[in-house]
Amino acid sequence: AALVAAPFFPATASGYWGPRGTNHIDTGAHFYEVYECADGAYVALGAIEPQFYAELLAKLGLSPDDFPQWDRTQWPALKQRLSDIFIAQTRDHWCAVLEGSEACFAPVLSPAEASKHPHNVARGTFVEINGVTLPGPAPRFSRTVSSAGTPSHVGAHTDLARRGELWAQRPQARKPVSD
Repeated sequence: AALVAAPFFPATASGYWGPRGTNHIDTGAHFYEVYECADGAYVALGAIEPQFYAELLAKLGLSPDDFPQWDRTQWPALKQRLSDIFIAQTRDHWCAVLEGSEACFAPVLSPAEASKHPHNVARGTFVEINGVTLPGPAPRFSRTVSSAGTPSHVGAHTDLARRGELWAQRPQARKPVSD
């Protein structure tokens, strides 16, 4: 898990990475943020690269001169301006405007919405097992068929774990490493 954060250590040491909420990928930037819409639903932006940012501005009818991407001093004001824009319309409106473009946009979906979204349906991302919708197995390989296991409810194996018998029920699984 520490390797996931590897880029942030030198960025912090160099002064490029600032306090939480001030950086380009931690909600500091207006172009990498979640915005509320008129219907109480949300949309997410992640237009970091210049060509995607340009597409976002074009789709929103905004001028690059008024929305300088990397001027950090303007990020709070630009966030407010985008917030005012997105709150004026519903999520469905913004989906109609931005989905399918290169604007690095996505609606923020509930689990039920995500499983029915055309993108996920087309890719078979979710499966239904015993009436429960679950993410399908991953990764998926072209020559190896994967299958999902049986869903269980929270706490279904608590007693087995407390008695130390959980791994005895699954001999094919590796026992956890203890300190």
